[in-house]
Amino acid sequence: MKFLINRWLTRNAQSEIHADHLRRLRITDIWVGLTRTGILLLFLLGWEWSANAGWIDPFLFSSPSRIWELFLQMSATGELYRDIGITVLETVLGFILGTAGGTMIATLIWASPFLSRVLDPYLVVLNSMPKVALGPLFIVTTGAGFGSILAMGVAITIIITTLVIHSSFQSVDPDYLKLARSLGASRRQLFCSIIFPSCIPDLIAALKVNVGLAWVGVIVGEFLVSKNGLGYLIIYGFQVFNLTLVLLSLVIVALCATAMYQIVSWFERRLLHHRHL
Repeated sequence: MKFLINRWLTRNAQSEIHADHLRRLRITDIWVGLTRTGILLLFLLGWEWSANAGWIDPFLFSSPSRIWELFLQMSATGELYRDIGITVLETVLGFILGTAGGTMIATLIWASPFLSRVLDPYLVVLNSMPKVALGPLFIVTTGAGFGSILAMGVAITIIITTLVIHSSFQSVDPDYLKLARSLGASRRQLFCSIIFPSCIPDLIAALKVNVGLAWVGVIVGEFLVSKNGLGYLIIYGFQVFNLTLVLLSLVIVALCATAMYQIVSWFERRLLHHRHL
């Protein structure tokens, strides 16, 4: 009886400690959110006040109120949403194709040690090469349109994904592989049961990096050839010295990229939650 009472008291103490820990985490998350919001509000208020007071040139740096007014004007015609939709579609496709293609190439390289040794220097060179320089080549081969923009987004994401995932494959603990082989596991079973699951954290990290890279690739592609999209609005704004349009486009790009990043973070939490079950 005394043993059961002590066990019950220990469990209660552990539950209270765990609950207190969760409570502290929630409070910390709230403070982090409030601090982020406060910094953003202070920045916007300082920007608006500086423009109105003449501390900065509103023609060059615009102001939050001017950006908002332009957003309302362009939203009324619906053209802004069309440009946003085009760029988001190109970015999402480039993100998916680049990540999936990089993962497949890394898998093929892992499956063939000979191929790994052959392609390793080429991957390093391609990764160091400025992808923007490939823009004219994409335009010539795929045409000045959707294909070249998508190719630019894929080119920027696929190489870094290949390198990250292949490096993750190689870093798997060899003792696990030896144990599995001793139990009769085939090479396919090694990959499906040990190697690929162990690289999931690195794959999630690659997804987070690719969010930004995909946006960079697509915007650069739209700089070169597009007549629609947020990249086109940025270039057009520079050409006509409408810097409010440029800043509005940059703000929308930042918001869309943040939304994509949050989706990847949600996917990461769901995936890790299922792994721990």
